[in-house]
Amino acid sequence: MNKAELVEAIASRTGVTRRTVSIVVEALTETVSDSLATGEKVTLAGFGTFRVQRRKARQGTNPQTGRRIQIAAKEVPKFNPGRSLRESVA
Repeated sequence: MNKAELVEAIASRTGVTRRTVSIVVEALTETVSDSLATGEKVTLAGFGTFRVQRRKARQGTNPQTGRRIQIAAKEVPKFNPGRSLRESVA
């Protein structure tokens, strides 16, 4: 499901216009992104938690040349699903 399909599904379930749902979905993604950018954790009860995780620097291999390279440390977004989401998928 892509963003347009998500907007359509929410609009049909709620009876709200697609335009309004699109604005809300966009605001949600921007707010989560902004919060993660400042190092904040975002928890949606029953759905899951978005957080920033620090990856250590490590050695890697360039697949084209086979040469060893140093991969720098970085922060990456991470999502941990909530119990309700895990149970609905299982």
